[in-house]
Amino acid sequence: MIHYVTLHAIAHATEDISRVRAALDFFLLGAGVREDSKLIEEIQAEGHHGNPITILSVQLKKKVDCLGFAHFVRERFSEKDVERLREEMPERLDDDQVFYLRFDKQAAYLQQVKLTDSSDAVIAKVKIEIYPKNREKAGAIVEELFGKT
Repeated sequence: MIHYVTLHAIAHATEDISRVRAALDFFLLGAGVREDSKLIEEIQAEGHHGNPITILSVQLKKKVDCLGFAHFVRERFSEKDVERLREEMPERLDDDQVFYLRFDKQAAYLQQVKLTDSSDAVIAKVKIEIYPKNREKAGAIVEELFGKT
């Protein structure tokens, strides 16, 4: 069903890294991941204009954690977000069967799940597991996980 889930967010030099970490922890704790922030990796990098940034990322590989993440976010989506996902599902699912979501980073810090188009987001990549690859079947799994009412 889900092979893995990757979450990442960028902490800009003007941001408190602990708040960005808390936004990621919100999803991890909600998914039932026990180790939460111990799993989050930090990479120091340089932004497009030479500004220092920290990239925070985590990958969930256990089936129970991946499904926990999917159920956690689906239960907290507004109906507007569910409808938006249904409409955008073909564009959010790539040929490698990865489903992309962007969550409002500030809302996540405030313990809310909200989709966004902003680049200042918690970005989730949900790798759907279907062998052999089949976009239609992968789409049906995404619909089952994130689009059902």
